[in-house]
Amino acid sequence: MAGTIRKVLVANRGEIACRIIRTCRKLGIKTVAVYSDADKNSMHVSLADESQPVGPSAARDSYLRADRMIEAARLAGADAIHPGYGFLSENPDFARAVIEAGLILIGPTPQTIEDMGDKERARMLAKGAGVPVLIGSARITPYNLQGLSDTAAEVGYPLLVKAAAGGGGIGMRRIDQPAELEKTVHATQEFAAKAFGDSGIYLERYIEPARHIEIQVFGFGDGRAVHLFERECSIQRRFQKIIEESPAPRLDESARDAMAAAAIALVRQQRYAGAGTVEFVVDSSGNFYFLEMNTRIQVEHPVTEMITGLDLVELQIRLAGKDPLSALTQNSIMAAGHALECRIYAEDPSRNFMPSPGPLTVFKVPNPAPGIRIDTGFCEGDAITYYYDPMIAKVIVHGPSREAALSKMRAALDEFQIEGVKTNLGLLRKMLVHPEFRAGNTFTRFVDTYMTELLAN
Repeated sequence: MAGTIRKVLVANRGEIACRIIRTCRKLGIKTVAVYSDADKNSMHVSLADESQPVGPSAARDSYLRADRMIEAARLAGADAIHPGYGFLSENPDFARAVIEAGLILIGPTPQTIEDMGDKERARMLAKGAGVPVLIGSARITPYNLQGLSDTAAEVGYPLLVKAAAGGGGIGMRRIDQPAELEKTVHATQEFAAKAFGDSGIYLERYIEPARHIEIQVFGFGDGRAVHLFERECSIQRRFQKIIEESPAPRLDESARDAMAAAAIALVRQQRYAGAGTVEFVVDSSGNFYFLEMNTRIQVEHPVTEMITGLDLVELQIRLAGKDPLSALTQNSIMAAGHALECRIYAEDPSRNFMPSPGPLTVFKVPNPAPGIRIDTGFCEGDAITYYYDPMIAKVIVHGPSREAALSKMRAALDEFQIEGVKTNLGLLRKMLVHPEFRAGNTFTRFVDTYMTELLAN
C-alpha cells in the first residue's frame, strides 16, 4: 500500500509522533523515533520499532537540527522521513536535505514549502490564483523602515504586524494606533529573526469581529486536488487555536463552497502534493480573505478524519510511496455528523496562559467509547517540560449533530483527571456551556471577550 516505503523516521516528538507511528504500524511500515535527552523515556520512543538520539533537551540542539535527523535516518536504515507539524515540518532547507540524502520526504516539494512559508509571496500567489487577500504591505526589513507610517496608514488601523516567515499564529502582533507602530515593528522583527531566522515582516489589515476558517486540502502533485471540507478554528488564545470543529456552525453554504473552490484553485496552481490547509479570515458580512497556507499536517487534522473516515497521514504516506490514490476523488469524499477537538494544555489561563511545566502525578483519560478519540504523547508519571509546547492531549469527539458532539465532549472532559500541573480544562468546560458558543457565535476574540466569565469559579 505504501509502495517503496519500508521504514519511516518520524522527525518529531509527542502526540504527533505517536499518531504517525500508529498509522505506519497499520500499513506494515517500520518506524524510527528520535529523541532528545528530555524525551529518552517518552511514549513515542516506546511505540516505535527503534529509536535514535538527536541531542540535548533544547529543541534548537535536537529536533531543529536537520543534520541530526538525516544522520539518524541513515544510521537506522530508514528510507523516508515524516516531519509531522512544527519543528522542521515547514523548513524548505530540511526538505531539500532529505531529498539530497536520497530519502523520501513525506510532504510537499521544497519549493512549495518555500513559496508558502514566505507569507508575502504566499499572498501574491494566492492573489494570482484568484483568491481574495486582505489589504497588506510589501515585506519590511530592519534596514528599510522609510515610509513605515504612510504604509500603515494605507493598510489602516487596527492592523497586524506579521513575521513574513511565521505561521500558525506565531510572530504576530496587533496594533490599534500609530503610536505603537515603530516599537511593535522592531519587537516583531527581533522575534522573527530569533524564531525563524528571517527578520522580515509585513503589515496586514485586522478584521474584527472575524472568524478563522480553514479548508483541508489534498493535492496529488500534478495539478489535481480535492478538499476535505472546512474546520472552524476561531476559538483561540494568543492567536493559537484551542477548540476546532467541523462543520463550521452558522456558516452560509455558499461561503463554504466559495472558500473550498478558492483553496482548490491555489492548490492546483501550485501543483501541491499531499495534505495541506488553506486558512481564511471571514468578516461579519461573510466575506473571506486568504490568511496563509500550511504545508503540513495540522494539529487539528483529527476533526477532518472524524467526519470523513479518512486517515490523512495514511494518504500522505501512500502518495509519497507512489500510490496514485486514484480512488480519492472529490465525489468519493463524504462528510457525516459533527466533530469537535479540544486541546488540553499545561498552562494557567488566569496568568495569560503561562505554561505550567511539571510532573503528571495523575493523568487519567476517558474510557474508550465510540466517537471519542484521545491523542497524547504522555502517560501518568511523565513530565511536561519547559523545553517544548505544553500541550498534554487532544480530545476529539464525533456525533450525529453539533449538540450531540458538544454533549459527548462535555462528558469526556469531565472524565479527565490531571494533577501535578495547572491546565486549561476548567476554561474548556466553561466554554462548552457558554450560551454564545453553544449558539455557534464564534469569533477570534471570543476568549478575550468572555475571559471573566470563563475564569469564574
